[in-house]
Amino acid sequence: MDSAVVLLSGGLDSSTCLYYAKDKHETIYTVAFEYGQRHKIELMASEKISKLAGAKKHFQIPVGLDKIGGSALTDNLEVPKGGKDLDKEDFIPVTYVPARNLVFLSLAAGVAEVTQSSYLYIGANALDYSGYPDCREDFLQAFEKTVQLATKHGREGKKLVIKAPLLHKSKSEIAKLASDLNLPLEYTWSCYDPVKRGNTFFPCGECDSCLLRKRGFEEAGIKDPIWEKGFFAK
Repeated sequence: MDSAVVLLSGGLDSSTCLYYAKDKHETIYTVAFEYGQRHKIELMASEKISKLAGAKKHFQIPVGLDKIGGSALTDNLEVPKGGKDLDKEDFIPVTYVPARNLVFLSLAAGVAEVTQSSYLYIGANALDYSGYPDCREDFLQAFEKTVQLATKHGREGKKLVIKAPLLHKSKSEIAKLASDLNLPLEYTWSCYDPVKRGNTFFPCGECDSCLLRKRGFEEAGIKDPIWEKGFFAK
């Protein structure tokens, strides 16, 4: 059986990655992580998107990265607003979560081994915040080699292929791909600092993640429903 595991935060990139992968594999498993992030709404988004994509199983795994801190997403640090650092090269912003993708990929590799999956997808993008060390091609290549040495399946000669189809795409290209794949954009979530009105969450529109998403859709000439509809939480 051809199966794949997809890291699914519920954001635009990982959700686009899921819809890309589901057309290429018979069975899909999705994995999300509760790591003490301030924008926990993304967990609701990932569960919803996983169901809509027809994933066989959605794993939500708790990981105590907030116990480590060191990031505006998990610690008592201010989320950057205004986009002043968006276009800086080799700059690691305060929203970087120490070793996050290393931890997430390691756990997802375990899911892949248990589910007999040969592919592991991640929506890493090297163009957004090119300074993120765990979103770079050399890291992903090195991790793929490490998995072969660190797992039973790897030692038995069964290869786990790490796929990052969005790695070198711009945000506008990702927005266009998401639209082409009929991704339900209203159920994806990108904002780091959500605003709640009643039972509906709206993006702040000012954090770097919001600005990157907004710029991508504007450049692609595609309407993004999240700004008007928000995300309804039951």
